[in-house]
Amino acid sequence: MCVETIGKIRRWHRVDKLSISKIARRLSASRNTIAKYLEGEVTQPRYKTRAKRAPVMGAWVVKLEAMLAEDAERPRKEQRTAQRLHDGLVQAGFSGSYPTVQRFVKAWREERRHSVGSVFIPQSFAPGEAYQFDWSYEMVDLGGRPTSVKVAHLRLCHSRVFLAVAYLREAQEMVFDAHWRAFSLWGGSCRRGIYDNLKTAVELIFTGKARQYNRRFLQMASHYLIEPVACTPGAGWEKGQIENQVGHVRENIFTPRLSCQDLAELNELLARRCVQLAQTIPHPEQRERTRWEVFEASERALLVPLAAKFEGCAEREVRVSSTSLVHVDRNRYSVDCRYAGKTVSLRTYADRIVTMADGKSVGEHVRSFERDRTFFDPWHYVAALDKKPGALRNGAPFKDWALPPALREMKDRLGAKAGGDRQFVTILASIAEDGIEAVSVACELALEASAISDTYVLNALNRFKPQPSSEVIEAPQRLKLKEEPKADVARYDVLLKKLAMAAIAALPILMAAVSHRGAEVPYGTP
Repeated sequence: MCVETIGKIRRWHRVDKLSISKIARRLSASRNTIAKYLEGEVTQPRYKTRAKRAPVMGAWVVKLEAMLAEDAERPRKEQRTAQRLHDGLVQAGFSGSYPTVQRFVKAWREERRHSVGSVFIPQSFAPGEAYQFDWSYEMVDLGGRPTSVKVAHLRLCHSRVFLAVAYLREAQEMVFDAHWRAFSLWGGSCRRGIYDNLKTAVELIFTGKARQYNRRFLQMASHYLIEPVACTPGAGWEKGQIENQVGHVRENIFTPRLSCQDLAELNELLARRCVQLAQTIPHPEQRERTRWEVFEASERALLVPLAAKFEGCAEREVRVSSTSLVHVDRNRYSVDCRYAGKTVSLRTYADRIVTMADGKSVGEHVRSFERDRTFFDPWHYVAALDKKPGALRNGAPFKDWALPPALREMKDRLGAKAGGDRQFVTILASIAEDGIEAVSVACELALEASAISDTYVLNALNRFKPQPSSEVIEAPQRLKLKEEPKADVARYDVLLKKLAMAAIAALPILMAAVSHRGAEVPYGTP
């Protein structure tokens, strides 16, 4: 019996006025079957099904349902498969086969999947209302080497404009940096930020939506006027947009594998590609416009105005070693040697390491994610050379020192002289006051004059400096002249004329005297 046959039965009986017996003979069916489909408005086959017997499962149904209910409370990765459930029942004395258990588990989970509680309700966000944040892990080639990077994803919930930023670590300072990059691209922040329960933001999870956030994370949220909202653990649909974006970015940006020289180049490429995709992909609700057009038209103006950049760093106090180094992530970075053995404040940013003391920076380096490396800044050790000038030759911080050409040549020339190291240290010490450009020019002048000494360089530097103007002292009344001399330079011309006339008049007398003296002196007398 099919839908087409049922249609024929209804037309024959109600339009052609055939009896049930005649229709039954024509179709070779029973009259009860024909009568069943003529009752009411039945237009499709109906069959009575009996509950299938499960004699093997029998008393094991309750135990298996309890095991499945226990698994349902666990994270997905920790739930047991049908095979493991079957093994557990067998150990308890179950004699049935694995397919029997598998069918029961499939039906049980299918029933729960289509329950009312598992329905996903579409979400709608107003312009500028919220953004979503999440992490993913991708593979790229950095400097010719395959490298696993951590990618921070931020996405505006209304316009769907997003940004992906890559890092080598998933730390709190990276979270702060990613927010600043995204807000700078968008020109503002949103009123709410939707997060997973990441450890860099959430310290304790309470019942419901209550959370104890990290103090530093709350400072960042307060700075950008954001209300942070954490999702329910294991409920990825509460931030479904960013969950889908991870796969979208992996497929459209990271496939095939990207190849860049460093993280800076990679993040520039990611920013360009994210904007290009937003300018190309239609908005899911406003199909006639792209995501970027929706963002420009209705969301950018409603974003929370962007404040100054949040000081997104992890700060702690450390002690500087006797070699003027601080330790960060199994690496060592140099600090001004005048703070060796003292306690300083270490600020760890996403891309740099800054050491602070007495309210000023005493050391700054590009952050490295390698291990067991030492990074020196030779200028941090110049002050120590005053007492140890010999360290200039073999000191580790001064190897391969990138000095200006004139300074480097002066160093080599002085190094060949006795006491030349100390003279070069004196020249280096003058850089703190006069600047490296002025000292380099002074060294060039010394080299041109072949005056290889610190004295000449310091003298040249002194000539560069503007000399102080002489102070005009007001003379007391009793010392003032009654008649002030007139400033008339023409009097010098008159004086020169008088001197010239006197010399001309005395010239004959002088010539006669010379002739007379020459006659008295014998020939050959010196």
